[in-house]
Amino acid sequence: MTQTISTSAPEKMTPGARRAVTASVLGTIIEWYDYALYGAVAGMIIGPLFFPSDASSAETFAALATFGVGFLARPLGGIVIGHLGDTRGRKTAMILTIVLMAGATVGMGLLPTAAQVGMLAPILLILLRFVQGFGAGAELSGAVTLVAEYVPVRRRGLFTGIVLAAPPAGISLATAAFFIVSGLSEEQLFGWGWRVPFLVSAVLFLVAFYIRRRLEETPEYVAAQELAEQKKRDTTMPLKYVLKNFPKQIVVGFLSIVGHNAMQYTLATFSIGFMLSIEGGLDRPQALLAVVIGSAVAVVTTPFGGMLADRIGASKVMAAASLMMVVLSWPIFLLLKTGEFGPSALAIALGYGLIITGTSGGQGALLANLFPAHVRLSGMSFVRELNGALIAGFSPMIVAMLISAAGGGLWLAVGYLMLCGLISAVAILLSGRMGDNENSALV
Repeated sequence: MTQTISTSAPEKMTPGARRAVTASVLGTIIEWYDYALYGAVAGMIIGPLFFPSDASSAETFAALATFGVGFLARPLGGIVIGHLGDTRGRKTAMILTIVLMAGATVGMGLLPTAAQVGMLAPILLILLRFVQGFGAGAELSGAVTLVAEYVPVRRRGLFTGIVLAAPPAGISLATAAFFIVSGLSEEQLFGWGWRVPFLVSAVLFLVAFYIRRRLEETPEYVAAQELAEQKKRDTTMPLKYVLKNFPKQIVVGFLSIVGHNAMQYTLATFSIGFMLSIEGGLDRPQALLAVVIGSAVAVVTTPFGGMLADRIGASKVMAAASLMMVVLSWPIFLLLKTGEFGPSALAIALGYGLIITGTSGGQGALLANLFPAHVRLSGMSFVRELNGALIAGFSPMIVAMLISAAGGGLWLAVGYLMLCGLISAVAILLSGRMGDNENSALV
């Protein structure tokens, strides 16, 4: 299939493009703050309060499994909201995501615990995680799509890289919020303190809602809709069109982010409980601070990964970062297992700074370049969220179970992460630079 460059793609940054970047970055930070809150305390607080068990490992597995429920909902949300974004406009999709996510997050902060209402508590928690995951299904894809369609194609890596620096920023803020309340006494933290960061998202929602209400549709999307009408192209079922016409792009897109999702969610979610589980290791505030420091590295470095993607190609950047994951997975876990603050923070910083920098920095451009504008949001959302359901959502639980199966040994968990990185690297290298800017499928 011949891919053509759209004449509607801007050649320079416009005021509308700058507003789109600002709105996407700020909104995504706020939304990932919401989404990361659960992950930050899944094994530490959610387990004991909503899945009480005589075995702490059972509590952790149950809490991490519920974390995965949100990811199971994401493909469905990606399909539905991606469909709305391609048929009704990007703005509609991006407003819907924040309403669903913020409502679910505030709802979690108001939930009764298992000690208060028994089995109803975990049922309500799972329901809200599903709603939250549904809303997240097109959030980042929508933000990346918006920016990719506003900025010049030759600078797509840089500006989508800036957007993809927002999730680590949200993770840092969410973890920092729990770092602050972790100074409370055990009784205060488990009584009411854990609720505060969830409820704060109500205020943040108003900010995100205001920002996204002011968005305008991208020139490229408008041009694509007009072209579709001229060519009598059926745009009523964008995902069906993607599945029929872009199967290779779907496979490449899915496999290219296997390593990214496995590593990012292991660092952001599993690592906290792991650091706390080491006898004589870190206390709760130290573990949270290690994640704050480590993930903050990616906030600074990811845009540089995007700049490099514009210079040498998103495919090379993502492949190199995925191979780096194969090399660094073992050292990262060895550093985490020391039970010392400095090495633990360094481990997470290495993961974010040398792996996630490249996989995030190149990811926005690569995925956006795979699909034409009139079905881009559906294509990107389907790829990202299907991968999220199968890889991101359950990687923390898989890693925990593999360590348990190995009697506390690291080799199975490290092997899993190395395999994920290798899968991505091979898929990208065999794709023929399909996702680079010069090969962009825009119309």
